[in-house]
Amino acid sequence: MTAFLLLIACLLLGAIVARIARPPVTLASNLNWWVIHIALPALVLALVPKIEFHWGLWYLAASMWLVFFGAWALFACIGKWRRWSRARIGALTLVCGLGNTSFIGYPMLEALRGQEGLALGVIADQLGCFVMLAIGGAIITSIYSTSTPRAPIHLSSIAGRVLFFPAFVALVIGATAGAWGGWPSAVDLILTRIGNTLVPIALFSVGLQMRLQLALGQVDAVVVGLAFKLALAPLAIYVLGLLFGISGMTLTVSVLQAGMAPMISAAILAEQHQLEPRLANLVLIVGIVLSFATVPLLNAML
Repeated sequence: MTAFLLLIACLLLGAIVARIARPPVTLASNLNWWVIHIALPALVLALVPKIEFHWGLWYLAASMWLVFFGAWALFACIGKWRRWSRARIGALTLVCGLGNTSFIGYPMLEALRGQEGLALGVIADQLGCFVMLAIGGAIITSIYSTSTPRAPIHLSSIAGRVLFFPAFVALVIGATAGAWGGWPSAVDLILTRIGNTLVPIALFSVGLQMRLQLALGQVDAVVVGLAFKLALAPLAIYVLGLLFGISGMTLTVSVLQAGMAPMISAAILAEQHQLEPRLANLVLIVGIVLSFATVPLLNAML
């Protein structure tokens, strides 16, 4: 309970500071740099060597891919029926197909399922959501972008984004270290302490960037998008997991990560490519707020 209250406190503190203290405009981006390049790799390095790998772990990554392609198929069909713009279909596919499995997911999993759940959450995030951000994000923006002509998809560029992302490099190094027996206790302690800065800094940064702007004609898209992201997606992953024989903490973490709030980076990507940025940001903020109720509810049902 204390860990969960910490999440809410850091998020609210960031929102309050953004409106009262007038922080530097680059504060959020600077904090995000620390999280992505320092805290997240350190946390991955600390956790991955302790994971006991088995065949069922494949579902952690695959479930995130299924959510993305499921979102794309669903919103393309609904968009055709509702006569949505291409930009709207692209925006919803990005923000509702990709979950906030690190900035929100890591703190949530640690609070709800402890270190074991957090360690498995790293796999779902790095091999699932991050890979889909790199590959799926490139595909969606290439197809649906309204800011630039359709551009060819370069596999070498996508591979480079994945292979040289700091946390992915840390994942490979951590898995290698685990195969050799793990880190010395002093190194493990240092990595853990640095990694522990991720939770408060990430959520404080999210709070700094929270903006709520509701426009007419967006209500149906917001409702449909978040109904999929927060309810339908985790339900589908749960059912499919049972059909594939997945159980225990692996299934639990897969379901919880599938039901996490929309990804911040996906909303940024939508803004860069003019995929209804106001809608993307609205879905992001409402999704984050609602997820503080829906994810614990999912956890209680598992």
